[in-house]
Amino acid sequence: MGEGESPPILPYMPELVFGTVIFLAFLWIIAKKVVPNLEKAYEERASAIEGGIAKAEKAQEEAEAALREYRAQLAEARDEAARIREEAKEQGAAIVADMRRQAQAESARITETAHRQIEAERHQAMVALRSEVGRLSTELASRIVGESLEDEARQRGIVDRFLADLEAGERQPTTVAGGPEGAERTDS
Repeated sequence: MGEGESPPILPYMPELVFGTVIFLAFLWIIAKKVVPNLEKAYEERASAIEGGIAKAEKAQEEAEAALREYRAQLAEARDEAARIREEAKEQGAAIVADMRRQAQAESARITETAHRQIEAERHQAMVALRSEVGRLSTELASRIVGESLEDEARQRGIVDRFLADLEAGERQPTTVAGGPEGAERTDS
């Protein structure tokens, strides 16, 4: 090892000083320019994340409030639907009852009309039968007696009295005694 030579472990001093100055300048530039920008970006990112979280929480609360409102409206709609169904059932029952009353009234009216018509036809048949029975009985009596019974008013009175007695159930079979003029009735 010579006199002008330095040991290999010790660095060359001007290089060491120059490297240290450059390193310190580099640290100073990073500390003054880069680190504040990084911290600013970090803070912006953190605030954005916190703001996003706050917005998400707010959105979550709004969604839950909307869900509660929706469920309340759904419950109201179900209640309303149930009420409408009940009203419809009541109205249906009232309509059915009204239709039954109308049908019964119509049935009673038709039955009454039929009874009146039957009564009118029965009365008409009785009138026609009376006149026919009167004519036939007079004709039969004339044949039996052998003489004509021409007094129409008298014939009609006898026939009417006879038929009235039959209708009342008071008349029993009779026999005619005597001549043509004095046809006496003998009730048995």
